Amino acid sequence: MIQERLRTAQSKQKSYADNRRRELKFQVGDYVFLRVSPTKGIMRFKVHGKLSPKYIGPLEILDRIGEVAYGLALSPALSGVHNVFHVSMLRKYIPDPSHVVSYEPLHLQKDLTYEEYPVRIVDKKDQVLRHRNIPYMKIQWSNHSEREATWELKTEMTVKYPQLFENS
Repeated sequence: MIQERLRTAQSKQKSYADNRRRELKFQVGDYVFLRVSPTKGIMRFKVHGKLSPKYIGPLEILDRIGEVAYGLALSPALSGVHNVFHVSMLRKYIPDPSHVVSYEPLHLQKDLTYEEYPVRIVDKKDQVLRHRNIPYMKIQWSNHSEREATWELKTEMTVKYPQLFENS
């Protein structure tokens, strides 16, 4: 009786889990996007991460290794990275000529992360808070457009990136 109830509860939980699960299968020769994660300093760790690219590619699938792993054809810049990835790190590429976007390739490190650095100061402002002026600067970051510039504290930027202030 107890074993029967355990089996019932287990099958019920399995059906709930299977409802949310997507079965991803790719064929050799398909193209996929590979998920990457950015390396960020303390200042860039918060909300701004959602603006950074999450996938690179498209990359061709060379072979299937087991049920959930695939070997990809990586670019020479990623030659130090092992070319086998779990299916959860892949997203199917659907070719569409109207979606062609020009982009600058990321310089990825061996652990599939990249570093962001400030390119230029877009704007400046002072925020008054309890009779104190707090200077802010709107910074355009590498690998991002001017629309994605973020407000950062001037004091932290001068300490962390002094080369940004050499001309001003």
